[in-house]
Amino acid sequence: MNAGSLDKRLLEKYGKATPEALVESALWECSLFEEHGFRDIKISVKHNDPVVMVNAYRQLAARCDYPLHLGVTEAGPAFQGTIKSAVAFGALLSEGIGDTIRVSLSAPPVEEVKVGIQILESLNLRQRRLEIVSCPSCGRAQVDVYKLADQVTAGLEGMEVPLRVAVMGCVVNGPGEAREADLGVASGNGKGQIFVKGEVIKTVPESKIVETLIDEAMKIAEQMEKDGIASGEPEVSVGG
Repeated sequence: MNAGSLDKRLLEKYGKATPEALVESALWECSLFEEHGFRDIKISVKHNDPVVMVNAYRQLAARCDYPLHLGVTEAGPAFQGTIKSAVAFGALLSEGIGDTIRVSLSAPPVEEVKVGIQILESLNLRQRRLEIVSCPSCGRAQVDVYKLADQVTAGLEGMEVPLRVAVMGCVVNGPGEAREADLGVASGNGKGQIFVKGEVIKTVPESKIVETLIDEAMKIAEQMEKDGIASGEPEVSVGG
C-alpha cells in the first residue's frame, strides 16, 4: 500500500492518507486474499512522511501478524532520504516492528542498498563491518580530524571485516575512545598514540598516523580472516 495510490473512498473518508487510512486499506486488501484462503502475504504501508509512516506501521503491527515491509516512499534526494529512512526505520526496528526494508532515494539503487545496510548495522541487526569512530570539531582538537578521518576511511575502503577504528584528535577523550576500539589513535602535540585492542603499541609522528593506522588495520583484518571472522559480501536484492 502506497499513500499515493490510496483508494478514493478512503480519501473521502479520512481527507488524506492518514495512518488510519493506510492501515484500513491494507487490511481490506488482505481480506480479499483471505476470503480465498491465501495468506502468504507481506504488507507495506509506505508514506513520504516518516511520522505518518511510523504511526501506520505501529497500528498495523497491533492489528495483524503478517510480516511487514518497511519503506518511506519518495523520500527525496540522497541526504534528505537517508535521514528520513534512518529516523523511521530506527524507531520501528528498535521496537521489533518490521521484517524487511526498502530505502527509497532519488539516487542510484546501489546507494539505497548502502544506506539500508548501514541502518541495520547501526541497530546491531546486521553484523558490522568497518566502522570509523571520529570526534567532531572542538577547541581541544590538535590535528585536522576531518582530513584524518577521511584519509583513513578512504584507505580502508572495501574492508569487510567487523573492525572498529577510532580516529581522535585530542588527548582528553581520545585515549578512552581509542582504547575501546579494535584500533585507534589519540592525537596531539604533533604525534599520535596508536592503540590496538586497548593497548598502546607505539607513538608516531602526526605525518605517519594515517599510514600506521592503515597498516595496523590490514594486519588485524588478515588475522580476523584467518580466524574466520570476516563478514563477507552481503546478499542483496533490489526491488520495490
